[in-house]
Amino acid sequence: MQIVVVGGGILGVAAARLLAREHGGDGVLLLEKEPELARHQTGHNSGVVHAGLYYRPGSLKARLCRRGGELLRTFCAEQSIAVAACGKVVLAHDASELERLRRLEERASANEVPGLRWLDQAALHDIEPHVAGIAALHSPSSALVDFGAVTDALAAQLRSLGGEIRTTSEVTAIHPSAAGATVELRGGERLQADRVLVCAGLQADRLARASGGAADPRIVPFRGEYWKLRPERGDLVRGLIYSVPDPSLPFLGVHFGRRTNGEVWIGPNAVLALAREGYSRFTLSPRDVADTLAWPGTWRMMARHWRVGAKELHRSFSKRSFLATARRHLPELRSADLQRAGAGVRAQALDRDGALLDDFAIATSGRVVWVRNAPSPAATSSLAIAEELCTRLLL
Repeated sequence: MQIVVVGGGILGVAAARLLAREHGGDGVLLLEKEPELARHQTGHNSGVVHAGLYYRPGSLKARLCRRGGELLRTFCAEQSIAVAACGKVVLAHDASELERLRRLEERASANEVPGLRWLDQAALHDIEPHVAGIAALHSPSSALVDFGAVTDALAAQLRSLGGEIRTTSEVTAIHPSAAGATVELRGGERLQADRVLVCAGLQADRLARASGGAADPRIVPFRGEYWKLRPERGDLVRGLIYSVPDPSLPFLGVHFGRRTNGEVWIGPNAVLALAREGYSRFTLSPRDVADTLAWPGTWRMMARHWRVGAKELHRSFSKRSFLATARRHLPELRSADLQRAGAGVRAQALDRDGALLDDFAIATSGRVVWVRNAPSPAATSSLAIAEELCTRLLL
């Protein structure tokens, strides 16, 4: 059986490695359009191993995040990849946020998040002495890992099992047939496959449409921008510090997080990106902007959330505004403590009515399985999502 996997992020590599292990590596080919793996969402990931606090019980996210975290820890232990169990606190800054924090506690408990506990102000300050908040949830199992290193280790296993990885190989269309599918590459090459799995991330909707698939949902890119603490101020933060999220949005707001290199990053803002693969605010792709603005859901989403969008955009250009938001968490922060850091682009699926898809979305067309939405916690969940994808692919 010849199986082609499209996409060299952690999800595609994890699925290809599982297929090679279970069904023979010499029949698995992974295609990646970039010169190296993990170039986009995986390589710009925050590194957080999520414990499953936020997700609707019974959803794919809730189920696959818990299992994925377990599989990820086991894999990292086998490969001697460090997983730093730094823990996370989710803050209620004042009494108005306590009810939302209690609802989050109920959801996290339903998802069986390990070690979860409620913190009063004194207990909170034992864990994070510098934060401002009257209560918090503590998730001790939330952790940090280098997802790029995990991807490299998965790729090494894929190759050792006999699987092939071809970089600089951009897929332009996939044509299902009764016998399997034809995979077209830029430059005119055509490959025949019995099964195809597509994990195309930021290009997922374009590849689906070029292959005759549904236009809905559309990928609308959001750029997440970060600042970081000067190294000498890094002791203000011990682990991960989040605000209680707004349940109407799929984003978690500005938060503080240690990175695997020891830096403390603050963010992200969530602003519409002017390029799907543009990690600078000034990178512009006319094609990407046209795609975003041509989608009816974009305008409906902006009409619904324009106040939030305006605040995010203002914080993007105003250090003072960003600092004011960050100081809700850490009142000791000063402007001089902040340095510009990196950015990532989130492939956010948006339906025609303007709803931001929150759960993972997987579609099947004949012998082709498509990942149409895989935002956070997709990296944490990647090994469990791979199991789900392979089951559907081989039905």
